[in-house]
Amino acid sequence: MNGRLLIVDDERSIRFALGGLLRKEGYEVETAESGEEALAKVKAGSFHVVITDLSMKGMSGLDLLRAIKETDAACAVLMITAYGTQRIAVEAMKAGAEDYLPKPFDNDELRIKVRNVMEKQLLRRAYDRLVERVNLESGRFAGMVANSRAMMRVFETIEKVAPTDVTVLIRGESGTGKELVARALHARSPRANGSFVAVNCASFSRELVESELFGHEKGAFTGAVARREGKFEAADGGTLFLDEIGDMSPETQAKLLRAIQEKRFERVGGNQPLAVDVRIIAATNQNLEEMVASGRFREDLYYRIKVVELRVPPLRERPEDIPALALHFLDAACANFGTGRKTLAPEAMRACLENPWRGNVRSLKAAIEQAVILSAGSEITAAELLGGAAAQSAQRAAPLAAFTGASMPAQEPTAVNGAGELKFREAKDKFVTQFERDFVINALKATGGNISRAAERAGMYRQSFQQKMRELGISVADLGLRSDEE
Repeated sequence: MNGRLLIVDDERSIRFALGGLLRKEGYEVETAESGEEALAKVKAGSFHVVITDLSMKGMSGLDLLRAIKETDAACAVLMITAYGTQRIAVEAMKAGAEDYLPKPFDNDELRIKVRNVMEKQLLRRAYDRLVERVNLESGRFAGMVANSRAMMRVFETIEKVAPTDVTVLIRGESGTGKELVARALHARSPRANGSFVAVNCASFSRELVESELFGHEKGAFTGAVARREGKFEAADGGTLFLDEIGDMSPETQAKLLRAIQEKRFERVGGNQPLAVDVRIIAATNQNLEEMVASGRFREDLYYRIKVVELRVPPLRERPEDIPALALHFLDAACANFGTGRKTLAPEAMRACLENPWRGNVRSLKAAIEQAVILSAGSEITAAELLGGAAAQSAQRAAPLAAFTGASMPAQEPTAVNGAGELKFREAKDKFVTQFERDFVINALKATGGNISRAAERAGMYRQSFQQKMRELGISVADLGLRSDEE
């Protein structure tokens, strides 16, 4: 297929002539007689190029252009302008039109213009897929950062399974990174040059999820104003990721099973079988075995999608990954938000280690991003990272050994002289200062006074760690340590 076109004009003869001409060029063409109808079709389906007259009754071509760019920014718009409207054509170009065609125009000029715009669109989408693949390859596994044995086993399984074409079921709690695992499987598979298409089955009603998966024909249901390509078609030659598959209705489960078994399906409201070559990767945070036993999930589909099962552990089972993840998200957030480089204070890193992160990696990332935006200085405090929970977290009696490597028994919170006579803020500041002293001293002792290694363990830059030492009046010599670093 050479691409999908939508022709918009309130004159039937123009629609008929342009449609016939461009269908002969191999394009899939649909038409609309008004801007309102065209916008509805753009929202319902995917078009590479929209060709629209500038002057129409109701919504003008310029208004349609702006609405299309808000709905589907990737869609290219080619304007047809009448004689003497070049000024408006220039305005349309500024608003995002790809090109314009003044009337009267001949057929050869139209063909050339459409071909140039369509080639640019198809190349742009191919480039976007290439960039996505490069980005996936730039991190070891699609941006996943981990050092724990549990995640190393996940990575090893990905390496073994990715080159095959078997169906994979990814299990794990919400926020653990199941889609990243699916993308890594795709990026390391022979299908890497094809599309990776993700569908969240929990986001749609039964009727809509079937339309999302298989597409629909015009008039298949209320609101189906045009034929629409489904995700199975979009993923042809690539990978289809079905997230939250446990939320799929029994009726849709039956259709999905048939599509997987026969590698063909029919659009909703259609009767023409369509063949596809798609690899299925599914994910869920539910207990499918219980659902099978209670009749809420088809047993035959369960075994069909579970050829290989891959479990992504929650963050609480791999706390050793938290420091690396926190620093990775910190650097990314600083770059994305343009805030300049920021660091995590020792008590902030401790709070990261002690927080349960019930939303797993997703909630850790969100907390870091919020702290980067809202923090007042270049060093993020525990209070800025976790808000009111930070003070409670800082006072819990968990040992520092999990992070600093120092051997310290669990103990009661450090006593602050006169704390009971101070206001909350003053008492908290005194406690935090005492905690920072304990943290820095133990980090230095754990590394034999090596400042660079102590800073690395604390998740800080060496200069920031030295600045914190100066603020607290701590020196290696006063601790009776002798660093061989300098």
